[in-house]
Amino acid sequence: MNRIKEVLDEKGIKQIWLAEQLGKSYNMVNSYAQNRRQPSLEDLYRIAEILNVQVKELLIERNDQ
Repeated sequence: MNRIKEVLDEKGIKQIWLAEQLGKSYNMVNSYAQNRRQPSLEDLYRIAEILNVQVKELLIERNDQ
Protein backbone atom coordinates (compact mmCIF):
# COMPACT_ATOMS: atom_id res chain seq x y z
CA MET A 1 0.00 0.00 0.00
CA ASN A 2 1.19 3.51 -0.68
CA ARG A 3 0.46 7.10 0.31
CA ILE A 4 1.04 8.68 -3.08
CA LYS A 5 -2.43 10.28 -3.18
CA GLU A 6 -2.05 11.71 0.33
CA VAL A 7 1.40 13.16 -0.41
CA LEU A 8 0.15 14.70 -3.66
CA ASP A 9 -2.79 16.26 -1.78
CA GLU A 10 -0.51 17.54 1.00
CA LYS A 11 1.74 19.21 -1.59
CA GLY A 12 -1.12 20.48 -3.77
CA ILE A 13 0.18 18.54 -6.78
CA LYS A 14 -2.09 17.05 -9.44
CA GLN A 15 -1.79 13.46 -10.63
CA ILE A 16 -1.58 14.64 -14.24
CA TRP A 17 1.56 16.68 -13.42
CA LEU A 18 3.16 13.66 -11.73
CA ALA A 19 2.29 11.51 -14.74
CA GLU A 20 4.02 13.99 -17.05
CA GLN A 21 7.12 14.09 -14.83
CA LEU A 22 7.28 10.28 -14.69
CA GLY A 23 6.58 9.79 -18.39
CA LYS A 24 3.61 7.60 -17.47
CA SER A 25 -0.04 7.85 -18.42
CA TYR A 26 -2.50 9.59 -16.13
CA ASN A 27 -4.34 6.26 -15.80
CA MET A 28 -1.20 4.55 -14.51
CA VAL A 29 -0.50 7.24 -11.92
CA ASN A 30 -4.16 7.22 -10.91
CA SER A 31 -3.92 3.45 -10.40
CA TYR A 32 -0.93 4.03 -8.10
CA ALA A 33 -2.76 6.78 -6.20
CA GLN A 34 -5.87 4.62 -5.74
CA ASN A 35 -3.78 1.60 -4.68
CA ARG A 36 -5.20 -0.50 -7.51
CA ARG A 37 -1.63 -1.04 -8.68
CA GLN A 38 1.74 -0.57 -6.96
CA PRO A 39 4.65 1.18 -8.68
CA SER A 40 7.88 -0.69 -9.25
CA LEU A 41 10.68 0.12 -6.82
CA GLU A 42 12.37 2.15 -9.54
CA ASP A 43 9.22 4.19 -10.12
CA LEU A 44 8.65 4.58 -6.38
CA TYR A 45 12.13 6.08 -6.00
CA ARG A 46 11.50 8.36 -8.99
CA ILE A 47 8.19 9.51 -7.50
CA ALA A 48 9.90 10.25 -4.18
CA GLU A 49 12.60 12.26 -5.97
CA ILE A 50 10.06 14.22 -8.01
CA LEU A 51 7.97 14.97 -4.92
CA ASN A 52 11.07 15.75 -2.85
CA VAL A 53 10.20 13.25 -0.11
CA GLN A 54 11.84 10.14 1.28
CA VAL A 55 10.58 6.85 -0.13
CA LYS A 56 9.36 5.76 3.31
CA GLU A 57 6.96 8.73 3.31
CA LEU A 58 5.18 7.14 0.33
CA LEU A 59 4.64 3.80 2.06
CA ILE A 60 2.12 2.56 4.59
CA GLU A 61 3.62 0.25 7.18
CA ARG A 62 1.86 -3.09 7.51
CA ASN A 63 1.14 -4.28 11.02
CA ASP A 64 0.87 -8.02 10.44
CA GLN A 65 1.18 -9.67 13.81
